[in-house]
Amino acid sequence: MRRRPWRLAVAAVALVGAVTVWLLATRTFPYHSLNHDEGVYLQQAAMLLEGQLFVRPPVEDVFRPWFFVEDGKRLYPKYSPVPAAIFALGELAGGYRLALAGIGAAIPALVALVVREVFDRRTGLVAAVAVLCSPLFLIETAVFLPYAPTAMLNLAFAYAYLRADRTGDLRFAGAAGAAIGLAFFARPYTAVLFAAPFIAHACWTLWRDHRAALPRQAATAAFGLVGVGLALAYNAVVTGSPLVFPYEAFAPLDGLGFGRRRILEHEIEYTVGLALRSNALVLRSFFTEWLVGGLLGAALAAAGLGLVVRRGLSPREAILAGQLLTITVGNVYFWGNFNVLGDIDRAGTGLIATHGPYYHFDLLLPAAAFAAVGALALFDIVRRRADRSLSPQGARAAVVAVLLVSALAVGGVTATTLEGKLERNEAVTETYDRAYDPLEDGAIEEPAVVYLPTPYGDWLAHPFQALRNDPGFDGDRVYALDERPFDVADAYPDRSLYRFAYRGTWAPQVGSPQGARLQRVERVAGETVALNATVGVPEAAGSVSATITTDDGSETYVADDVSSPLATRLVVADGEVRLRGAAWNATDSIAVDERDDVTLTVFVDRGPGNSFSYRLELPVRGDDETVEALTPRVERCSGIRDCGGEAAYLPESAPDGTFVRTDLATPDRDGLG
Repeated sequence: MRRRPWRLAVAAVALVGAVTVWLLATRTFPYHSLNHDEGVYLQQAAMLLEGQLFVRPPVEDVFRPWFFVEDGKRLYPKYSPVPAAIFALGELAGGYRLALAGIGAAIPALVALVVREVFDRRTGLVAAVAVLCSPLFLIETAVFLPYAPTAMLNLAFAYAYLRADRTGDLRFAGAAGAAIGLAFFARPYTAVLFAAPFIAHACWTLWRDHRAALPRQAATAAFGLVGVGLALAYNAVVTGSPLVFPYEAFAPLDGLGFGRRRILEHEIEYTVGLALRSNALVLRSFFTEWLVGGLLGAALAAAGLGLVVRRGLSPREAILAGQLLTITVGNVYFWGNFNVLGDIDRAGTGLIATHGPYYHFDLLLPAAAFAAVGALALFDIVRRRADRSLSPQGARAAVVAVLLVSALAVGGVTATTLEGKLERNEAVTETYDRAYDPLEDGAIEEPAVVYLPTPYGDWLAHPFQALRNDPGFDGDRVYALDERPFDVADAYPDRSLYRFAYRGTWAPQVGSPQGARLQRVERVAGETVALNATVGVPEAAGSVSATITTDDGSETYVADDVSSPLATRLVVADGEVRLRGAAWNATDSIAVDERDDVTLTVFVDRGPGNSFSYRLELPVRGDDETVEALTPRVERCSGIRDCGGEAAYLPESAPDGTFVRTDLATPDRDGLG
């Protein structure tokens, strides 16, 4: 292939990569994916754009984003800032997803350049197409995770190194060092596994002819060490020690090695046997589902590798062959490859089902390169035999037919596999779309504070990674955990308050939750606060009871009347709460702490399988003179296990005869009744 047509072809492949990744990012992942690390990197990118390495929340314990480390009154992410900085460049250009499109263009173009340096232009182009069509590349590059950006830096290093090795150009040698230094800063172990065969090659060149090789290898090493120095300097700034990486400060046992591994509440004994089994499953998934053509692509790669070995590996070809070894073996030492599998005994679970074996992303380069070698060797065999056996016209027809059949076979397998992966992710997006619908533009009077539930613990952006705060916690919408609502309201006295709640277990991969609600939160204060609640009691209800619970105790009352609607009033005053209403024969009171959540549970008994309860949780705060209250959290629970955050009352989907209406008031004492 001549140089200009080849460059145009590579540019076309890069353009297709950019457009495809852009479409996937905007249509398949508009609310991001099941991997909540996306929110971490985007939060970090926003911080970098503001010139911040730390955030300082206005209220403790309710503004901590997912995977952020607490350091006194400041927080910092557990990840390196390099991937976030790349995403930030996209925002500077007009939108974060522009960075993904840029990465989607850069990776196949760099693959073409690297493979051209090792083999030839034709092989480089085919390898680029193979990477472009691999489901792992398409899906992983369309999300805000570090694996594709780091691979881009690794590929830039590989091309610059090979170019410098061929030409002796010190500029490319320096660029190689800078690229691998940044890759190390981004993901140290990933960069080491990728670069190990290049380091071996560099040592070999120095041994063979140190005078010629020393200047360029020194330039590469010098600029590479700058990247290492940056990483260590960053560590010193954020963790206080150059040798303590932020991820280690977050979870000291979440790293390389065998034995006890732990992050937060997840802990295992990562044995050699478990590591080998896990990585075997991950590699099987890579070669059968996430590489172009699946098993056909893997067979072509094996054939290409065998052909190259049989004719004698060149030093450059040995680099790519060596990566198959270093990346594969090196990942055995990292327990993350166990974690991506989910339930190791059940296929199709874990993030590998939706995101692929992303810790092995760099395997795409050697796998695609050798697959291209194998495919072109097969094509050449067919062409030679056709030329010997057929007329020129017949030979051309035969070759075209073989190409079409091969393309259909490989393309069909790839399309089928990719379709399944996309359907899984699109199903998640449909659930996100349903859940986030109440938060669409126009639904909130801004500036506002939105209280969020905590299905996975006291974290922001986990799972609600589409709902993130500005680094200064001063955007039009501020998101806070619904844990210390009064302190948050005090910190933002001039904002409207809302509460986001959902119904159903938060499990988007299986279509849950079924819906969500945005509730306006009112704040009232007075000598006395009363919650007026009217609930629906369907026909055939045998009895209705009410239980009031505070931090100091609880009391249960049985209604004299089960007609619908059923009016109930909670009155909070003088450090006590009382139940009032015509249907209730209640005269006693329950003590209320200075800060408390007064819970009213109305149980409607309709027999086994048909009973349900309304649960109203009223946040209160009081002193000797004043009681404050916020609009209660409201749930409709089909069973006792449903209550507590996953049974939000949704008026539009409530069964016939069931409803809740609430009103907060500050009546004077003479009007309490």
